[in-house]
Amino acid sequence: MPITNRNPHFRTVQKFSTEYSPSTITQYESETTGMRVVVVDQQGPKILGFFALATEIHDDSGAPHTLEHLCFMGSKSYQYKGVLDKLATRAYSNTNAWTATDHTAYTLDTAGWAGFAQILPIYLEHIIVPTLNDSGCYTEVHHVDGSGNDAGVVYSEMQGVQNTQGELMELMSKRLMYPEGVGFRYETGGMMEQLRILTAERIRAFHREMYQPKNLCLTIVGEVDHANLLELLDSFEVTILQDIPEPDAPFKRPWTESKQVEPLQESKTKIVEFPEEDESSGEIMISFLGPSCNNVVQTGALSILLTYLAGSSASVLENVLVEREQVASAVYYSLEYRPATVIQFTLSSVETKALANVEARFFEVLQETAARSLDMVYMKDCIARQRRQLKFYAETSGSFFTDSIIVDFLFGNRDGSTLRDLESLKEYDILEAWDDVQWRDFLKAWISDAAHITILGQPSAKLSQQLKAEEKARVAAQKDGLGEKGLKELERRLAAAKGENDQEIPRDLLERFKIPDTKSIHFINTTSARSGHARKLGILHNPIQLLVDEDKSDLPLFIHFEHIPTSFARISLLLCTEAIPVHLRPLLSVYLENFFNSPVKRGNEVIEFEQIVMELEKDTVGYNIDSGSSVGNPELLRIHFQVETDKYNIAIRWIRELLMNGVFDVTRLKASTAKLLADIPDEKRSGGTMAYAAEVITHAATASIGRARGTLVKALYLKRVKRLLDSDPDMIVSQLEQVRNALCQFSNFRVLVIANLERLKGPVSAWELLGKDMDVQEPLRPMDDRLSRLSDAGKNLGNLAYIIPLPTIDSSFALSVAKGPESLNDPQIPALSVAISYLDAVEGPLWTAVRGTGLAYGTSFSRHVESGHISFDVYRSPDASKAFAAAKEVVESFVSRKTVIDTLALEGAISSIVLGFANGEATMVTAAQGSFIRQVVRGLPKDWNDVMLKRVRAVTVDEILNVMKDILLPAFIATTANIFVTCAPIMEEDVMKGFQSLGFEPEARSLASFQDDYGFKTGSLEDEADAENDDKSESAEDMNSGSEEEDVSE
Repeated sequence: MPITNRNPHFRTVQKFSTEYSPSTITQYESETTGMRVVVVDQQGPKILGFFALATEIHDDSGAPHTLEHLCFMGSKSYQYKGVLDKLATRAYSNTNAWTATDHTAYTLDTAGWAGFAQILPIYLEHIIVPTLNDSGCYTEVHHVDGSGNDAGVVYSEMQGVQNTQGELMELMSKRLMYPEGVGFRYETGGMMEQLRILTAERIRAFHREMYQPKNLCLTIVGEVDHANLLELLDSFEVTILQDIPEPDAPFKRPWTESKQVEPLQESKTKIVEFPEEDESSGEIMISFLGPSCNNVVQTGALSILLTYLAGSSASVLENVLVEREQVASAVYYSLEYRPATVIQFTLSSVETKALANVEARFFEVLQETAARSLDMVYMKDCIARQRRQLKFYAETSGSFFTDSIIVDFLFGNRDGSTLRDLESLKEYDILEAWDDVQWRDFLKAWISDAAHITILGQPSAKLSQQLKAEEKARVAAQKDGLGEKGLKELERRLAAAKGENDQEIPRDLLERFKIPDTKSIHFINTTSARSGHARKLGILHNPIQLLVDEDKSDLPLFIHFEHIPTSFARISLLLCTEAIPVHLRPLLSVYLENFFNSPVKRGNEVIEFEQIVMELEKDTVGYNIDSGSSVGNPELLRIHFQVETDKYNIAIRWIRELLMNGVFDVTRLKASTAKLLADIPDEKRSGGTMAYAAEVITHAATASIGRARGTLVKALYLKRVKRLLDSDPDMIVSQLEQVRNALCQFSNFRVLVIANLERLKGPVSAWELLGKDMDVQEPLRPMDDRLSRLSDAGKNLGNLAYIIPLPTIDSSFALSVAKGPESLNDPQIPALSVAISYLDAVEGPLWTAVRGTGLAYGTSFSRHVESGHISFDVYRSPDASKAFAAAKEVVESFVSRKTVIDTLALEGAISSIVLGFANGEATMVTAAQGSFIRQVVRGLPKDWNDVMLKRVRAVTVDEILNVMKDILLPAFIATTANIFVTCAPIMEEDVMKGFQSLGFEPEARSLASFQDDYGFKTGSLEDEADAENDDKSESAEDMNSGSEEEDVSE
């Protein structure tokens, strides 16, 4: 929106349009307080706010992290816990926050300007003038409860990460890289031992020092009313001037005016042990200090060089270490933009005994690369591709500019000159002129010959037991020291603090904030067109359809077009999977892994996979193959390409070539199978993921490709594949050919094209290449669906309950599944949507009963129309049965009408549904994809969202209570729900008893007992040993885990 009537207290620092995107950036500065504001004008229904403060601290107290939580506990004018979120819900908004090493950011995610404008001043007051009272600090940061265990939201969060592999390695790397007195050295999240002694006054002092308007930058993205924004901010500043330090008082700018880090003088290597029962593989982390984040040419060069070195399977490090030598499962890289940018490589799943050798090999490869001429053709391709990707994401992502704006606020020039670098991509013009010598000198200076910090992450079962024993002893000593009298006093103190925090929010306060009119939410409209079999869904009449019709073609291929203003074409080929023999469907994991990473036959010549990958990168912005979950159908496969509009035909050529002419090379198959197997131990370490994995194994039939590609199938099936690739590779190749032949049938194909159809040449006729030499007259197969691929247990829910102990977790997770609607046309959907939104609201009934009482980190309901199920899950709980019971009691209280539906909360629930629709159409692309899902996958009208919103607003309280009774409450009843619980072994008995008391008859089962090999045998004695070994491994870990644990804190 245009800037009108600019408020005199905010000056315009600069305004510019970006050359590579449709966005305009305007920077303001308050002449009263020094607050900075950067507005990125973009079209769409969403307004995104990122409110960042530079937060530098020279200790591990965690004060920056505590404020991220405490600022939501109330403010000067709104002294009630949760009031911000309740008001945000009424304004089509969500709030969140994060703490990084160098800043803390608060986010506001809103549908429409009216809601954003309503909540912004209240949110800013919570940030600048929060209550920060003793009771809030006591409950949210750290306290010892009446049983003698340490608790608190922040403490529990850090307890869950402090001794993890990544955290231990990262902390040691920072300690070796930065000296005392440099803020990047410290753990801003807080170390547990420091959080236990952190005082409320220390937190308040840090807030006074850092949370000043002059140290705050607001980044706002969307259709912003500039005049209204500046008026709101000017009025807000008037209300806080008495509460903040004098605006003209001396202020030391964090980071830029602090002690700067010196270049590393020598390389250092340190072995860091991390607790892990499986000691077979570890990880390598290698870090360098690079150029300043304010040097866009050098940081751009870094980004391109890292892509050249480790951006794909054809790049130097990935190709040598992962694909050919197979000494790591992946080589990742990252950049932390700072005055001395941190360059970091991570080598994952490295054999423990080979860690040092692999690290040495890493540098050998780098030095060999720097010693000989680089592939300058590929380097130029990397530069061109990065240009394309930047333009693509600038057009696609609402938050594309936010990271760069925050980095500039933290470290850039205050006059705005470094922010202006966002105006163009001119640095890539400079880099395109670099020659081989310049690139190799740059590589040597910053990476291959540079001093570095290496952390060798080494798993240790002994450390795992030691940490548990030490924590057990510490807590026991704490309890003994407190004694019964001390524990009772702590219980009283906690109850008093909770009572002070949980004061009821006055109803009239909430009523003062009316639900904004939805007219300010500018939903995106796309234009649909159809060709081939898609026309059977109905003939469309619009200018874009006329364009499609003008491209005369007899091809019956099902093509759905979505027209949007864009410089790119997004092409998806959806494949039905019904023709694949069921016993071969687990082989899809290998097929998909190799799809873009295999040789290709062109005529009589076989092109090696590295060349294929380089050509793909040259021609595209991005590409991938996966299930159709992203388009609403997990039983389909989806091949997806993102290309510039003029490369539409090239993308179609690639789809055909990869589908028809890929070569199943045994060497490549062995490498990909090894990578897939290497990832399985990590997948099995997640309690939440494994609860879902067990649910899919139980409720999906073997025909389901979601089941066939799941962890608990891969764990056995891929071991057999690996074995046969050694003993009888022709058998695996033959089976993959069967899979390909089953997929490559014209009757399986449906196409989605999202593009500017006015610029697309041959939108239909270009696809004739795909149909060449195929029987295009085959009738189109109906789309596969999860409903038809349910097991008997998935069709007849109830009377199943499984407790699955996992030694890799220290809490519990639960997933309950009951019968739900099978279609979005179900008349109960509007009421069900409102009921779920009401119950799941932040600071709503379930939040208060479960998270608010420390019974779990979170709970949520979900509906799954693709399977006709409803689910309820408990996330990270000290005892999932107690959280489950509390949630059940909440639902029962509404069903029995003991608790009444609050009209204000109901308005908030409907507002959240509006926000959900806006989230689904936040950009042109997501709006287009949503249109396809509605019309093609769900069989709904294009305007279904509008119809649904009207129905949602008309839902009655009786209808809400009826769906709670008929659909949601059955998720808590043993006879109508199946439940899957993963927990720490020490918790198994208590969790079992808890669910028994709720009427369930739970059965304890090992995770390995859910594994399925689909009857695939190699004839080797090792086949039978596979599952037995998994069971024995779990049992041994269970015994080790259980011997050292007693209590699990909140």
